[in-house]
Amino acid sequence: MKTDIQIAQEATMIHIREVAEKLGIQEEELEFYGKYKAKLSDELWDKIKDYPDGKLVLVTAINPTPAGEGKTTITVGLGEAMARLDQKAVIALREPSLGPCFGIKGGAAGGGYAQVVPMEDLNLHFTGDFHAITSANNLLAALLDNHIQQGNALQIDPRQVVWKRCLDMNDRNLRNIVVGLGSKMDGMVREDHFVITVASEIMAILCLADDIHDLRNRLGRIIVAYNFNGEPVTADDLQATGAMTALLKDAIKPNIIQTLEHTPAIVHGGPFANIAHGCNSVRATKMALKLSDITITEAGFGADLGAEKFFDIKCRKAGLKPDAVVLVATVRALKYNGGVSRAELEKENLDALAKGIVNLEKHIENIQKYGVPVVVTLNSFVSDTEAEYEYIRRFCEERGCEFALAQVWAKGGEGGIALAEKVLETLETKESRFKPLYEDALSLEEKIETIAKEIYGAKGVVYEPAAKKQLAKITEMGFGSLPVCMAKTQYSLSDDASKLGRPENFDVKIREVYVSAGAGFIVAITGTIMTMPGLPKVPAANGIDVSENGQITGLF
Repeated sequence: MKTDIQIAQEATMIHIREVAEKLGIQEEELEFYGKYKAKLSDELWDKIKDYPDGKLVLVTAINPTPAGEGKTTITVGLGEAMARLDQKAVIALREPSLGPCFGIKGGAAGGGYAQVVPMEDLNLHFTGDFHAITSANNLLAALLDNHIQQGNALQIDPRQVVWKRCLDMNDRNLRNIVVGLGSKMDGMVREDHFVITVASEIMAILCLADDIHDLRNRLGRIIVAYNFNGEPVTADDLQATGAMTALLKDAIKPNIIQTLEHTPAIVHGGPFANIAHGCNSVRATKMALKLSDITITEAGFGADLGAEKFFDIKCRKAGLKPDAVVLVATVRALKYNGGVSRAELEKENLDALAKGIVNLEKHIENIQKYGVPVVVTLNSFVSDTEAEYEYIRRFCEERGCEFALAQVWAKGGEGGIALAEKVLETLETKESRFKPLYEDALSLEEKIETIAKEIYGAKGVVYEPAAKKQLAKITEMGFGSLPVCMAKTQYSLSDDASKLGRPENFDVKIREVYVSAGAGFIVAITGTIMTMPGLPKVPAANGIDVSENGQITGLF
């Protein structure tokens, strides 16, 4: 079988104007980045903003494992299958981060014959959105330190600077640093930190902003530090907002590309779900809903992270109402959750499947708590057996879920027909009664505990003393009504990555809490989760190169 990048590079793409025409988009409503990429203009939104919305389908998954799940692959393949069934469908995805591309996870263009292209462009610089976010973030950091250096009229306490610099790369050495070393003219010496760009509040702001005016207002509310009296200092106070908005004026426009089968894909924004809110931009999703009858979008990592934040943050803030959820699993991943080693995953093992399927069960229960119909799909592997498929099918149907097998990795849209038909049937026959998990009026502690107990299955929450003080301060500042964005490992329902399956009798440990005032949510950091990842012993970057004819190799 060819590699993903070989399949992508051998694909015949059509001009992006032809892809856009399928959605009724005119050439003058596109801003071209070469032949195969374009941004969707503000003029297009002005034309379509009063169109009726199509149906919204969320694709999510069980907790990720080394066995692989293929959530983006399913999302792309489902969109291709809908097109084969003559449905006016569009795919709405996040943009990949360079961190995992060069680290361990790889890119985010899908896989096999269910990919979006141009794959190399998407996984590397694309249209420069992440670079713009990084620049805006670091401009704010530079203006902050310059203000302190130039007399500190705002009386910023250097010990209470909370704004971090960012970089779209996994670099653990930048987690905790000291800046300002050297002479007096080199700035004030203080401790500083980096986060990866996808964890920057500016990424969240870009993805939640309705338009350029909303973007500017949100940027101005960013809290960068506290003064010597303990009062917040904002980006507006530093007069940084206008310049930051200027850097982001093009980045806020969604991007359109195509799948291998020329299905339109709107790709925009990219916060991680383990350390941020894990969804593509509100603008991209709303545009997709106006341009199509069915929008298929995805949320990051497992449903305990991506789907929870999609429902409780994005849908709450943007007024979105999902009509159905596709929950992705694999036989291999369920057996891995049941204790099977990676070397033994290709052997039929119904006992291990029975032990590991509890992870899928918990995610089904969680989605049903939001009142949204669920379709479970298996991303098929050649080592799977009919007995394993039948066991999972019965398990899902006994819990009120529809079930379909997907073979999109090997067959593209053709391999997603059964899933697409099941999703269409669900949209026609089952009503979504979506509601968020918790009310705005609950205290921040109650919101954290509701997520921990209802979604993760924890018995309780334990707060570090510093986190307790931070919660009290945030509430006192008037942010107690905001939703909560939990920063947690993606590998387990708990905050301990080693606890597979469906953990029980555990506490979630909250070690830090801070407000993202511009984004409009509270971040609660659990366990040992890091907002700046590190590289593995053998990074994916070691295998990436450029051939003599200029082709990139080694991306996956």
